[in-house]
Amino acid sequence: MEGTEPVNKKLAAALSGGAVLVLALTGCSDEKDNKELDAWAEQVCKTVPAQQAKITAAYDALAKVAKDGKPEELQKTDSEAFQNLSDGFKARATALGSAGAPPGVEGAEKKHKDAVDKLTLLSDSYADLKKQVDALDTKDQAKFASGLDDVSEQMKKVSQQYESAVASLQSLEEGDVKEAVAKQPGCKKATASASSADS
Repeated sequence: MEGTEPVNKKLAAALSGGAVLVLALTGCSDEKDNKELDAWAEQVCKTVPAQQAKITAAYDALAKVAKDGKPEELQKTDSEAFQNLSDGFKARATALGSAGAPPGVEGAEKKHKDAVDKLTLLSDSYADLKKQVDALDTKDQAKFASGLDDVSEQMKKVSQQYESAVASLQSLEEGDVKEAVAKQPGCKKATASASSADS
């Protein structure tokens, strides 16, 4: 197993930057009354806890298996985790897309499209990583280690896509949108669980 150990650590390091993608919430709401925006926020937030649980569990699985494990186990866990990440981010993009742009917010359409596009791209990238991992040769130790190295390099690019998706969500959730989202139990719950998982 000597050949894969350093690569596994590199893979874990590449993943560690992307452990949390919740709607980026901070602070309290001023409780402004905007029923349309509140309804939008409720629609966006109601599915967030389930999506976040799937995403966080997948990152946890990747971090744990990266410490040690046989090639077959590593391949199986990575493949499942990448599939779950792809599904989780796709669900996030679909929910946000279905809700539409936040009503009554200037420039929201462009920001909304940008966030949905970047979440969709992230989902596609994890699907590609799954294919890459599934194609690894577990019978040949040297080839497997080399293949894992390629996956690790690809993960760095995906981490940048992740950061870009977070920035898009933060841009979408400024001002009144942030206040509306902060009131929703689904987003509060996801933020709390993400904070505990991150610490």
